[in-house]
Amino acid sequence: MIRIALVEDEAVYVNQMQEYLERYSRESGHKISLKVYGDGEDILEYYTGEYDVILLDIQMRFMDGMTAAEKIRELDRKVILIFVTNMVQYAVRGYSVDAMDYILKPVDYFMFSQRLDKAVEKLREKEDHYISLRTKAGIRKVALSDILYIESRKHQLCYVTAQGEYVMRSRISDCEEALKKFGFYRVHKGYIVNMRRVDRIEGDCCHIHGECIMISREKKKEFMQEMLRYIGDI
Repeated sequence: MIRIALVEDEAVYVNQMQEYLERYSRESGHKISLKVYGDGEDILEYYTGEYDVILLDIQMRFMDGMTAAEKIRELDRKVILIFVTNMVQYAVRGYSVDAMDYILKPVDYFMFSQRLDKAVEKLREKEDHYISLRTKAGIRKVALSDILYIESRKHQLCYVTAQGEYVMRSRISDCEEALKKFGFYRVHKGYIVNMRRVDRIEGDCCHIHGECIMISREKKKEFMQEMLRYIGDI
């Protein structure tokens, strides 16, 4: 499901975009959900970051699309922004808000579908990675983003998620090597944490989902550096 917001104040373009999106969904096989906003102020009022793509008109009555895009970027660094406008001189300013592209009015379906293809490809690049865990109950496919931390228990590893725990026979050193490129860090000889799930760090403890994971003294400095680097990357 591709979640799209359309911010447009002209009914003729709202209708056209809806038709184009329905056609694109039929031709591509991608399911699409669409929410329409009549102005930049409307989408920002209760913005929660639920969209994959936002199509923004630049000229609107109350808050123009460029201003709305700037405010959206303060709240959401990941959403794909595409300007839909007849003002190419403003559309090229999109680099300042990391807009993916722009579509000129009057909107041609072929150009529109090309931009959506580009957005879909970009979304694929953001898709989560998964790991297959061989447990006593069978093989479990778990999204890496769901893993809070991994605990070594003798000759077994316990993968702790918000939904439950998965235990399998493995060595923590092998796990550390496989997951470090995905934002996991071994803070202690018995623990690997998912840096994206760290809520805060206090003293020698990192807090994840209400639990305190101890950071070994020799790992503390390097872990803090890795956390800062990871936050900067995202």
